[in-house]
Amino acid sequence: MKDISDALLQKFHQTYESDTHARVLQGALAKTNMMDLAYRPVKGAALKGAFTVEVKTRGITAQEQSGRCWLFAALNILREKVAEKCHLEQFELSQNYLSFYDKLEKANNFLQMVIENAEAPVKGQLMQYVLRGMTDGGYWSEAADLVEKYGVVPKQVQPETYQSGHTDRFTAEMNRLLRKDAMELRALVREGKDPYARKSEMLEEVYKAECIAFGEPVHTFDFTYRDKDHQFHEDRGLTPQEFYRKYIGISLKDYMAVINEPTFDKPLGRVIAFHAVENMAGRDMKGLNLTWKDMEDLCVKQLKSGEAVWFACDAGAAGARKEGIWDPESVRYEDLLGGFSTDMEKGKRLEYSASSATHAMLLTGVHLDENGNPDRWKIENSWGKDVGDAGYFVCSETYFREFVYEAVILKKHFTEDQKKMMEMEPVYINAWDEDY
Repeated sequence: MKDISDALLQKFHQTYESDTHARVLQGALAKTNMMDLAYRPVKGAALKGAFTVEVKTRGITAQEQSGRCWLFAALNILREKVAEKCHLEQFELSQNYLSFYDKLEKANNFLQMVIENAEAPVKGQLMQYVLRGMTDGGYWSEAADLVEKYGVVPKQVQPETYQSGHTDRFTAEMNRLLRKDAMELRALVREGKDPYARKSEMLEEVYKAECIAFGEPVHTFDFTYRDKDHQFHEDRGLTPQEFYRKYIGISLKDYMAVINEPTFDKPLGRVIAFHAVENMAGRDMKGLNLTWKDMEDLCVKQLKSGEAVWFACDAGAAGARKEGIWDPESVRYEDLLGGFSTDMEKGKRLEYSASSATHAMLLTGVHLDENGNPDRWKIENSWGKDVGDAGYFVCSETYFREFVYEAVILKKHFTEDQKKMMEMEPVYINAWDEDY
């Protein structure tokens, strides 16, 4: 069969007409949100309840209409350090402050990659990857690099703006500018001219545009607060780097990203690395590729030690946003649309672009069964308090195994064998082949 013939269409029609169940579903879908119909309440209810291990966190954040989940999740790990040190019940770090520098660093890396690959064909795979431009998206590696370089500030010092929470238009305009800049820089290099003075001017344009949209980042500030005993505190003239060292006081180099990507090009037991447009110039994305069970065991260890876990997953898979559930048994779009199957092995799902890591959040709890094995996980999301259980979600063990791709763990929790794996030469892949 090459073409869709009239006979084939007639066969499809007759099959559909004879399926009473399908025609009933068509009537329901005509007037109802598909997500509501795909959700199976009895299955979802089985995932509710208390958790064996829970980590205290200081409130739900809201990324609004932006793709900064990865940064919100990272800063929510760090805010707990400040809250503990300062005896605060509620606290939040400024996402706007670091996302400003994130976009500036992405623009710089974009322009640098254009210069370094000026001789590459513009329609080749590398340049087409670069010319995708910047996005709001990112991962732990980028958050760690930003924090180590620029420090952090309280949200009260640099609050959100409308544009920081609604970034699509700004990012689209910056990418128009950067692609025009790419054309100019490639021409300068090919003409044998130094492109760096012009690159600096280009970055200045990006900086100014960001200041207009988000506000210029603070350089010094006063930190004032009342603790939970109503005692007043004031610390004057801090830089963001000083605040980070004084009130958080940890090194993000003590953490390591763990990935579970069982694909043909990513051997288990090795650090997988690549340089992405999202990185800073001169920095790479890295993650130790382990089995899902090893990644799971490390997550449990960290939760038991009292610290939440940054993780990345496929938020588009098996999710019921209103109910706060991620579970393939509780959300059944396949059954709703005719009973087909989308089952694939995890590695094949990645290789065929049927899934990828699209969202980052925090694991803040786990329920262990009678044998001590996880069967559901508590999640702190950054979609505000109006979804899930006042902003908190739960995922099943099946969802974790199939759709969680990265978790960030303190190195002290790794086994000695896993620590040796980190010391091996990384396996480098092309950025356009990454799945997490």
